[in-house]
Amino acid sequence: MMLIAGTIPIKDLPLIMGKVSEEGKYLVVDGHHIPCTQGTGAMIGAALVSNNYLKLKAPQVLIAGDTGRGTGSREIYEYLIQRVAELSPQVLALHYCLPDMALTRRLCGAIKGCSRKPVLIADAASMYAAKASGLAPEFDIFTPDATEMAFLADPDATHPAYINRHLFDTDITQVPRLAAAAYQNKSAANLLLVKGAIDYIVHDSDIVATITEPDVPALEAIGGTGDTITGLVSAFAYAGLELHEAAIIAARANRMAGKFAQATPATKVRQIIDQFPAVFKEHLCQWSGVCYMKGGTTMVEVDVRGFSCPIPVVRTNKAIEENPNEPVTVLVEGSVSKENISRLAQSKGYSIKVEEVEDGFRLLLSPPVK
Repeated sequence: MMLIAGTIPIKDLPLIMGKVSEEGKYLVVDGHHIPCTQGTGAMIGAALVSNNYLKLKAPQVLIAGDTGRGTGSREIYEYLIQRVAELSPQVLALHYCLPDMALTRRLCGAIKGCSRKPVLIADAASMYAAKASGLAPEFDIFTPDATEMAFLADPDATHPAYINRHLFDTDITQVPRLAAAAYQNKSAANLLLVKGAIDYIVHDSDIVATITEPDVPALEAIGGTGDTITGLVSAFAYAGLELHEAAIIAARANRMAGKFAQATPATKVRQIIDQFPAVFKEHLCQWSGVCYMKGGTTMVEVDVRGFSCPIPVVRTNKAIEENPNEPVTVLVEGSVSKENISRLAQSKGYSIKVEEVEDGFRLLLSPPVK
């Protein structure tokens, strides 16, 4: 299960837990229509579109209305504290809830009761609360912008209100210095996806990648485009990608969607989200190592060398589903991936030929004859 939790700025919206779907411009959860605008709604919308494209289960969402009084936020915290161990999600992505350090500590304690630790992702106020409560290292991914990066790096900022003094004194080029300080102060998650004119992916103070293309300056002015990145990285983590790879692809996809939408400052975030399927169709295979090559007949090659399961199985399954009745070649390094992919192919009626190559195995998967 992928679970997204956060508040929606709708005064009378009750606490809702359920699978999200789409109806026109709205998200629908348990019969309630939620606008897919900035904030938690944009994050959920991006994750839903991504999961649908990847043929994954739709996200479960836990939302409540909160316009600043904190009631909905506390309801979300308490629901998770009581039930997260039973739900045991694979990915738990926390967005905006009124920061409450005591409740955050209780939630992190409850998460330890899960049958396996979820990939724990935080953006916005949930990230502030994690840092302020001293629990940042327990999280797998934070998705700050440059201003929020300054808050994470500030050893004197023990409460999220301190972020106000960083609103105008930080530029994106300072991220490497700020990230190093945040890790030194134990105020950063395992991985940082820092959003801005330059997107930085940082692990333990090391800059893993910087994403600058395509350069779409208008994205900075569109409310919600930072939230969509968090939705994207949550979906790719749920798909089983390595977290740094999920972050890199999320940053690339968000920028490319801005280009596809021909974004201007007047563009709505819903228009960006609507471009993700087209972006994925054109670029995701190349970005993630699944390549399509056409000659006289269609040949699909999936190169997953260097990746551990479930990534090889996830990518092979997607290649099979997107290219029915076509042969698929899979390159893997280890015997575990070879066996897992063989079992997947057999379950779909494919015949398998295995060849040993210098750096692993080549699996030739042939579809059943009809």
